[in-house]
Amino acid sequence: MRTLMTDEELIRQYLHSGTNTCLEALYNRYSTKVYQRCMAVIRDTNKAQDYTHDIFIRIFARLDRFQERSSFATWLYSISYNYCIDQLRADKRLMMTALDTQTDYHSYTTEEADGYEYNLQLLSKVMKTMPDNEARLLRLKYQEGLDIRQIASQLNINDSAVKMRLKRSRERAKRLYQVAVC
Repeated sequence: MRTLMTDEELIRQYLHSGTNTCLEALYNRYSTKVYQRCMAVIRDTNKAQDYTHDIFIRIFARLDRFQERSSFATWLYSISYNYCIDQLRADKRLMMTALDTQTDYHSYTTEEADGYEYNLQLLSKVMKTMPDNEARLLRLKYQEGLDIRQIASQLNINDSAVKMRLKRSRERAKRLYQVAVC
């Protein structure tokens, strides 16, 4: 009599029947190890717990993408590590410092505010004169805050192509802005 199903058998059964006990079995097998992986990268118990749950939600939503090229454990650990690294990068990008209540923060004079408004209007005009694909790329990066990998995925190009196109688009925007200021 067989007592335990393999990970792959559980996945196939879940994909065939939608039985949640298969997901439960996978979670029970790997949740502690995924949590430990998250702790090794993040070093924050609360975030590691949250990330562990997020990872399993993602994994279970994408089980149909598991192609058995490696073991399920390897696939899961790879996704776990990448998820944690992505979260660290996002935290660095969005790192905010608390405002010091005793510091007198600079308020803009009318002239300074007008200058900023003027610069924003110039930038808006520059963006309108740029080719649509370059303007879209800059908006994805700087308005929507997407990282290189997300932009590459959205545009169906590789990461290095995104980097090169961003560089060229920034250079064009800078040149056009300098011309507009003069």
